[in-house]
Amino acid sequence: MSTKNICIAVIGAGGVGSVFVQQLAWLKYNLSDWKLHLCYIAIIDKALYHADYSDIDISNAIQLLETGGKSLPPLAETIDFLSKAPYKVIAVDNTSSQAIAEAYPDMLKKGISIITPNKKAFSSDYPLWQALWSNTAPDGPFLYHESSVGAGMPIIQTLNDMVQTGDEITRIEGVFSGTLSYLFNSFSPRSGSGGKWSAMVTEAKRLGFTEPDPRDDLNGMDVARKITILGRIAGVPIESATSFSVQSLIPMPLREGYSASEFLEKLPEYDHVMEEHREAAKAAGKVIRYVGSVDVVKRVAEVGLQWVDLSHPMANLEGSDNIISFYTKRYGNLPLTIRGAGAGADVTAMGVTGDLLKVLRQM
Repeated sequence: MSTKNICIAVIGAGGVGSVFVQQLAWLKYNLSDWKLHLCYIAIIDKALYHADYSDIDISNAIQLLETGGKSLPPLAETIDFLSKAPYKVIAVDNTSSQAIAEAYPDMLKKGISIITPNKKAFSSDYPLWQALWSNTAPDGPFLYHESSVGAGMPIIQTLNDMVQTGDEITRIEGVFSGTLSYLFNSFSPRSGSGGKWSAMVTEAKRLGFTEPDPRDDLNGMDVARKITILGRIAGVPIESATSFSVQSLIPMPLREGYSASEFLEKLPEYDHVMEEHREAAKAAGKVIRYVGSVDVVKRVAEVGLQWVDLSHPMANLEGSDNIISFYTKRYGNLPLTIRGAGAGADVTAMGVTGDLLKVLRQM
């Protein structure tokens, strides 16, 4: 079999992106049928590429970018540059940028395949979702986003297989946030007593489990985006991640007007609110979990606190694990449930790399 050439463009080389580059280097030297050329790599303020599309050394790419990168070109200019590459191009968007997500249809129209963990394109306004898939084709360009839900867990592939083989999805539910899983597994454990809510949030931030501003986790929008994506794949035309009920865990007075550090300083004043929830659930023999769900039959999505029986799989999570259950006609009363690490650069990058392999197999 002849060797096939592919240009790889890496947009975003931070936490997930830097790990993906390491995995890409491994692939470069272990895929005998493919010759992978890193032709573009960028971070927030600079990019590294050559006018003649000559290779960037993958094993040293991030250091070369930091020391020799040029000013970041406009996105339209980047798309034009990639569309003229001598080989087919796969763009790997490791950012959470809304602007880049909105440019996906333009990339696809110019023949650029896309793999990404970026949730924005798939959970923003419904017309963008429609524009994405109307610009893909069985013979390319391709679009994969496994890591937009559940990091490296096979969530989207599993759901797609169910839908494309004619199963009827009735309900999807689960714990979709590694951050909120960690918080509630600690705050409302199955056995014993949890500590103060504010102390749990502060500790989660110290351990690196939260965003720099924990309110970006506590507002529930990350879970809402994931529910939007899965609901749409299952056939529910959810307008956007803000079009259904999402329970914020941020006290109303602290939602605006304070820095992240000021928010954490003031959060103990509201510990009693969460403690009342916990004690009420405990009195009923239950624990609290932060759950996202979509009822596919009724076409209703919601995200928020739920009391969970001690025997329920969601009550038995550990650490920052995610758990997602698919209720379908084929699986009957017992759902197909997938549990595992739903966050972390290593597993998220693995999901992205897995998508790269899917595209290569189809090309």
